[in-house]
Amino acid sequence: MNIVFMGTPDFAVPILEQLIKDGYNVVGVVTQPDKPKGRKQQLTPPPVKVAAESYGIPVLQPTKIREKEQYEQVIALQPDLIVTAAFGQILPKPLLDAPTYGCINVHASLLPELRGGAPIHYAILQGKEKTGITIMYMVEKLDAGDILTQVEVPIDERDTVGTLHDKLSQAGARLLSETLPKLLRGDITPMKQNDEQATFAYNIKPEQERIDWTKTGEDIYNHIRGMNPWPVAYTTYGEERWKLWWGEKVRASSQAKPGTIVAVEQDGIIVATGNETAIKITELQPAGKRKMSATDFLRGTTISIGTVLGGTNE
Repeated sequence: MNIVFMGTPDFAVPILEQLIKDGYNVVGVVTQPDKPKGRKQQLTPPPVKVAAESYGIPVLQPTKIREKEQYEQVIALQPDLIVTAAFGQILPKPLLDAPTYGCINVHASLLPELRGGAPIHYAILQGKEKTGITIMYMVEKLDAGDILTQVEVPIDERDTVGTLHDKLSQAGARLLSETLPKLLRGDITPMKQNDEQATFAYNIKPEQERIDWTKTGEDIYNHIRGMNPWPVAYTTYGEERWKLWWGEKVRASSQAKPGTIVAVEQDGIIVATGNETAIKITELQPAGKRKMSATDFLRGTTISIGTVLGGTNE
């Protein structure tokens, strides 16, 4: 059983390692090209490439997998099965048709909910109490292939994108390990998705990182943890930009304009939100400074009650 694995970020690494642990012959790994990162813009390999090279597996890094010259390099590896997880590009039909057992994807949602590249973010942003992993056949349409198996994963009220990412990555590895033997024996009947029930979780855009204080405290709490630890929600205090790493829902109601700082306590800054609710900022990162607790921040800074965050006090 020759398998080609296609994936890119940290999410995909445990899934690749599970294939190796289960004894499959991973003949090649396909991942995105190295990209510049950090202040020095140093060229950095994706996590899947680092993992693959540590196991001595050959790596391909096509810029556009839909170009014939590039997908033919993958077909030349003669895979019996292609497994993808957060690869980041839609595969062309000749590549989908090449393996004997097809191409399957490990997706971090309960499809047909949250098709797209940011299902973990949207699961938290939407305040869901559960999400999951779906393993499905790949087609040329975004995350629309027939479902092979699914498993639910509960979302804790204090989960962030980071903690939920790790839970789903491990759940994906376990589900793949359980699914592959059944798939290869022909013991699974694929189930078509109901397109009418599909929702979408497209990649997060920079404008979505900004907090809209007119939303309720519950929505803003979900927004902060739904952007943590990347890309991180932000607001503005005058001309200064604050990244907001954590906040707490508070019972106190406020009739102040959304975004208004209504109180400053030792451990947080209480801000009015929409629908006469409020939230306490407890961890933040002012521009050019380190991430810190609100307690540490307030030791060296005087905050004016009545200031409106987010530039909405004009």
